Amino acid sequence: MPSLIENPIPWPEGCRCAVAFTWDMDADSSLHLANPERADTMLGSATLVRYGPTIAIRRLMDVYRRFELRQTFFIPGWCIERYPDAVDLIQENGHEIGLHGYLHECSHALSRDDEAHWLQRGLDAYRSRIGGVPRGWRAPLYSFSKHSLDLLIAAGFDYDASLMGDDQPHLIVCPSGSLVELPSSWVLDDWPQYMHSEDFQFMMPIRSPDVATAVFEAEFEAAWKHGGLWICVWHPFLSGRLSRVDAMIGLIERMQERGGVWFATLAEIAAHVRTLTSQGLWSPRTDRLPFDVSPIPELRRVR
Repeated sequence: MPSLIENPIPWPEGCRCAVAFTWDMDADSSLHLANPERADTMLGSATLVRYGPTIAIRRLMDVYRRFELRQTFFIPGWCIERYPDAVDLIQENGHEIGLHGYLHECSHALSRDDEAHWLQRGLDAYRSRIGGVPRGWRAPLYSFSKHSLDLLIAAGFDYDASLMGDDQPHLIVCPSGSLVELPSSWVLDDWPQYMHSEDFQFMMPIRSPDVATAVFEAEFEAAWKHGGLWICVWHPFLSGRLSRVDAMIGLIERMQERGGVWFATLAEIAAHVRTLTSQGLWSPRTDRLPFDVSPIPELRRVR
């Protein structure tokens, strides 16, 4: 059957698809952002999200060590400062650490100056603990703004993993340059499957790991069949729970049994895209940002 993907990217060593288990270690950053006056009293919810850096990260390190996999973790700058032991453990195990805002702030709700301020706070925290400049960025809440691309290029990032506009890597470009875009979607996010918290105002019906994994695995089968890119967006406090990690282990085993799967960090995938492009071996699709759409004045008449 011909691929449903136009111009599919050639993966290394003839692999059928690329797979990246990516993790957003938000911990209690978003709890403080949403409830600045009372987050310190919301101990139940604090223990829920602190489960990520205090319990789940060690568990995930053990699992990935067993499979000899290196994956990508996105961490807000505030969490880098607050949970240095978890950050060090991730780095010591050879995983990639990308930046995920400073306090899980919503970028597209900020002015350009404010977005630049919080980006710099995150970069400062990253540089202080981890060193250097992160290769990758994921906007908290996927909140990539019309200013984000220009700011990220100026800061030295190589790729973004915030957008949902394709099934494979592509380039996002603006007058100042380009980033490799490594897209995912809500289909591969664990939030709709597992998140249930009144304090966070997300009361999802909690799915069993079997149901959630069936959704994730269907996306993998399609990526494998058509040469696509499989990037999950998971959170240690959600998918790092016992039954869910157990289901992930089974998923990895089935992926390995399939064969032809390139397990990679997002930095490795972005580097592969850059190499193919520079050598003229493949031409990615490009999106010019921001989109040429302004607020529509007529909408004020119908709101």
